[in-house]
Amino acid sequence: MIRSPLARSVVLSPNVEARQGGRQPDMIVLHYTGMESAAAACDWLCNPASRVSCHYLVEEDGSIIQMVGEDMRAWHAGRSSWRGGADINSRSIGIEIQNPGHVLGYREFPGAQMSAVVALCHDILKRHDIRPRDIVAHSDVAPSRKIDPGEKFDWGMLHRQGIGHWVEPAAITSGPVLQLGDRGGLVVELQTLLSRYGYEVPLKGELDLATQNVIAAFQRHFRPARVDGIADHSTLDTLERLLAAVPPNLVIPVPGLDPGIALSGEMGRRNKSGDDR
Repeated sequence: MIRSPLARSVVLSPNVEARQGGRQPDMIVLHYTGMESAAAACDWLCNPASRVSCHYLVEEDGSIIQMVGEDMRAWHAGRSSWRGGADINSRSIGIEIQNPGHVLGYREFPGAQMSAVVALCHDILKRHDIRPRDIVAHSDVAPSRKIDPGEKFDWGMLHRQGIGHWVEPAAITSGPVLQLGDRGGLVVELQTLLSRYGYEVPLKGELDLATQNVIAAFQRHFRPARVDGIADHSTLDTLERLLAAVPPNLVIPVPGLDPGIALSGEMGRRNKSGDDR
């Protein structure tokens, strides 16, 4: 079993199997437990009836429990997709972070816990080739089903410690937006930019519920000050700067879209002329 020396203890979950096709981990997926305590979460993750598990569980005091070896497939992501690939469980390491979640009293993640997540990620990166953009939230890979670890998780702090991909979010200002029900070329471009970054989003020119969920997932991770599923200038500018920071050979190509497009500026220009609204 491939394990981390940072794990305080090992509590093996029975909910495990071989990685499909001999895949090696190229992603880290971060979750919150959504349960009242780490002990309750550990019990659930070890219950065969739950059909869920993770590689690591990080308690609020920073203690780390290993539950599945890194060489094995844990059951943490469910139906999910990232950068055009499904079966995220076969290509990822799943870290559950103790927090009661939005239903049971969502709260800030303690400093000791965040420091432990940083240390654990650094340790995992010693063993696996994982790019910063592929250290993601559960909500990033399953935006229509999940919202964890949520807007209180400090992705900026992780990035300052060398973990994950991040740019400072653009300030929230008034101005034109793309929102549920909008249609047209600007919506196609928004959907395509989100797809280029890695999200699974329909490219059909309608800002439907699936697209709104993706926008909200993006905001939870990269613009957490306001999570509303509305593509305003702040959201678009932040997305464009994230894409600009990705090496061109790692951006998912989408035929028909100018890779240099700046949708945040284009939306303002087209809105003034009355187009695409």
